[in-house]
Amino acid sequence: MPHIEVRNVSLTYDTPAGEVPAVAGVSFEIETSEFFCLVGPSGCGKSTLLNVIAGFVAPTAGDIRIAGEPVSGHGLDRGVVFQDFAQLFPWRTALGNVTFGLEMKGVGKAEREAIALEQLKLVKLEKFAAAYPHHLSGGMQQRVAIARALAYNPAVLLMDEPFAALDALTRDDMQRLLAEVWRKTRKTVVYVTHNVAEAVYLADRVLVMTPHPGMVKSEVRIALPRPRDPLSVEFLKYQKSLLRHLGQDAGAADAT
Repeated sequence: MPHIEVRNVSLTYDTPAGEVPAVAGVSFEIETSEFFCLVGPSGCGKSTLLNVIAGFVAPTAGDIRIAGEPVSGHGLDRGVVFQDFAQLFPWRTALGNVTFGLEMKGVGKAEREAIALEQLKLVKLEKFAAAYPHHLSGGMQQRVAIARALAYNPAVLLMDEPFAALDALTRDDMQRLLAEVWRKTRKTVVYVTHNVAEAVYLADRVLVMTPHPGMVKSEVRIALPRPRDPLSVEFLKYQKSLLRHLGQDAGAADAT
């Protein structure tokens, strides 16, 4: 059984100007421990689809199943990491942010702090456990957000362009870190990006979506060994292939 099943999902927003279709008839399956990327142009419904999987938004039609169970709201089987640095609680330290989900589950103080420290160690931030978000760089804040999402041990990690606001060097570092975290935890990851190179670096499989409304255009399996070399000939071939699927210039330097 696939870990995640998206079955003919459509979502239409009601606006003052009338109904606006965001995604239409989207279907796909994701295997357990698979790193799955959604790519497409801005406005194609990638984030909308991720929010439906997260249970934050109910689809207009179709359904989502995780481990065979229908999604009917957000649950602790899914951890979510957003792009916005403001997702962290500014009044809590890094440790306090990571313990939050465990606190909501009723885990005792000593146990939740031990778990949180282990997750901070996983993202290489154990020395900053007592730091507040405003003392941390953007990349460090995103590492705290990843640690928080992993702390209560969800089966699925949902990530909505978490590195888009970072500078290029920090983004490269974060991609390497995430690949290592995924290798160690083997979570099922659904990752939204419009950066083709990022998708090739991280994904086992990439779903390409069409714009307005978002539908499945094509699917590409990335059969590259890990860790991946972004300068290798094979890597660049996959990057060009995805750009062609997106209808972009395969020679473009910026794959966003």
